[in-house]
Amino acid sequence: MSVDPRNKNLQVFVGDGLKPRDEARVSVFDSVVQGGDAVWEGLRVYNGRIAALDEHLRRLGDSARALAFEQVPDEATIRSALFDTLKANDMTDGAHVRLTLTRGEKLTSGMNPRFNQSGCTLIVLAEWKPPVYTDDGIRVVTASTRRNTPSCLDSKIHHNNLLNNILASIEANVAGVDSAVMLDMQGFISETNDTNLFIVRDGEVMTPHADSCLPGLTRQMILTLCERNGIPALERNLSLTELYTADEAFTTGTMGELTPILEADGRVVGDGARGAITERLQQLHRAFAYEHGTPIE
Repeated sequence: MSVDPRNKNLQVFVGDGLKPRDEARVSVFDSVVQGGDAVWEGLRVYNGRIAALDEHLRRLGDSARALAFEQVPDEATIRSALFDTLKANDMTDGAHVRLTLTRGEKLTSGMNPRFNQSGCTLIVLAEWKPPVYTDDGIRVVTASTRRNTPSCLDSKIHHNNLLNNILASIEANVAGVDSAVMLDMQGFISETNDTNLFIVRDGEVMTPHADSCLPGLTRQMILTLCERNGIPALERNLSLTELYTADEAFTTGTMGELTPILEADGRVVGDGARGAITERLQQLHRAFAYEHGTPIE
């Protein structure tokens, strides 16, 4: 995996200000170290604009509220830190931002939020980074690790405790493929370990209900673009058989944008190449992303 050399001298916002990459640290007592107790958002920068920033900040706030974070920085503070970080790194395009909000530093090690007395820690990590997947497409396998149900840990909370997804990613690595499809506890498709999943059959675009998966913002963007452009689309339960026999399949996410699925569990999906509807939605998504979004102030 290659790393952009421009990332060597990054400025990272941690806590109360910008720090050089090699000095950007959180305390060993921070909640993200003690228990993965944090929430996060992935942002992408297109032509001087941040895609879906309002929606990402709302989800960050919703996740922090669901986890009962206290002394959460207001949206203006987060926006200011984000813009300052991008300006410090001279980033206006081709960049990805990992925006993290932890429960903050604890008085002593331990799990209990009562040990948190100093408020949240804000981290803004911006990197020069292309989409994690290319238009060439990916191969996937089905993971034995099931996706969390709301009765265990609601996937609508965009939290940093990603071991469920990491275990699935390990399975993909062992199988020598790009990503892993995760099922819910009923055996229906949920998402992949790092993206949402869509299939296309007879001109209709389908994606799983967001019951045991993150209702991704790129996922919602695709549903909206389908509606605006006369492409039939719906949310419903999807089985692996429907993935295997789909005309097309693709994944969506801020890090991956839209990526064709060429093969699933050894079965060639469709023609084994990017399909016409996938290609059209890629074009619509990129046009939308470059024309909309919040300007870097």
